[in-house]
Amino acid sequence: MQIKPVLAALRHHKAGGLLIAMQIALTLAIVCNALFIIHARLAHLSELSGVDEDRVLVVENQWAGKPDADAIASRMSADLIALKQVPGVVDAYATNAYPLRRGGMSYGIGLVPDKLKYVAQTAIYFADDHTLSTLGLKLIAGRNFRPDEIGQMDAHDNLQPPVVIITRELAQALFHDGNAVGKMVYVSAKPSIVIGVVERMHIPWTQSPMMKWEWNATMVPLRQIADYTDYVVRTQPGQLDEVARRVRGALYAENRMRVIATDDGIQTYAQIRNSAYANDRGMATLMGVVSLALLAITGAGIVGLASFWVGQRRKQIGVRRALGATKHDILSYFLTENLLIGMAGVVLGGVLGVGLNLWMMKQFEMERLGAGYVWAGVAALLLLGQGAVLAPALRASRVPPVEATRSV
Repeated sequence: MQIKPVLAALRHHKAGGLLIAMQIALTLAIVCNALFIIHARLAHLSELSGVDEDRVLVVENQWAGKPDADAIASRMSADLIALKQVPGVVDAYATNAYPLRRGGMSYGIGLVPDKLKYVAQTAIYFADDHTLSTLGLKLIAGRNFRPDEIGQMDAHDNLQPPVVIITRELAQALFHDGNAVGKMVYVSAKPSIVIGVVERMHIPWTQSPMMKWEWNATMVPLRQIADYTDYVVRTQPGQLDEVARRVRGALYAENRMRVIATDDGIQTYAQIRNSAYANDRGMATLMGVVSLALLAITGAGIVGLASFWVGQRRKQIGVRRALGATKHDILSYFLTENLLIGMAGVVLGGVLGVGLNLWMMKQFEMERLGAGYVWAGVAALLLLGQGAVLAPALRASRVPPVEATRSV
């Protein structure tokens, strides 16, 4: 098929060709960026938390009656003893937050007391000597907390931990060689000594897959004295659901002056993960629906325009058939014509897609769009265009030569 006759014909149908090319360009610009966002969100869903999720559940406990600090501390100690006596429970501890909780504390951490010169942002987890074993965290350097190091903190106290355990990612952010054990860091005006480093522990928040400090976690040897606390429980293998049914009764038997919500007061980590990443799943689904809708509209536009052109050119097609053009020649003509329009559209769309990504990088701190997403979008749009024009092109190829003798 010669390109010159096709280009000559397109010059007589500028408006329709331009409209479809622009539609393809806009679709490509949006779809390739949507694919990028979908991939980022799906990758975010599969991130490891650092927790042995199959064996961990969380109890969200709120005290009733406004007990004082001493009463809260006593009740927490009694609750932990009661939890560890539940059949199927291996260990437990009390905390203010846990990975993927969607709420907690964060501080700037650095190597000097000046808070304006902090090196990194970090999540703060209240922990004790049972935290590592309960969550299944892997200690890769240093040691665990000792029982005599565990203190208390209420709402009026300042966070001034004498020792801390941090994650490997945070250790590398603070010290170039990642060797943090025995060194001083500051989350307050007073120094804290790093006594241990764990391999991985996610922060409580998951809202942004582009968050740059999602593995920066710091454990402090404190129990939060407050009306509200979380109990994290580790179970024996295969006992998670059974323990989840038992712990409520065990805690109420210990002390009834508490509130544990019926629906979400006791959650397995599968439920916690499902809630934490609900926004990511929703965004991926929305982007997928938008992409499919745009592709469908673009395909319908190509079909409509091609069908209109076939209807207009029936006599011309008949003349070509009478002059010896085969069905394959007619089919190739329309496929080539549509391919040229599509190629013009994807070239423009590629430029628009990169421009859209640069704008989103500036506005939303997104990462740079990979070339693979643009090429995937180009391939999808060209295949869609050729597939959409195929039916009208086949109808055109079946126009008989006798059509040339009929009046228009």
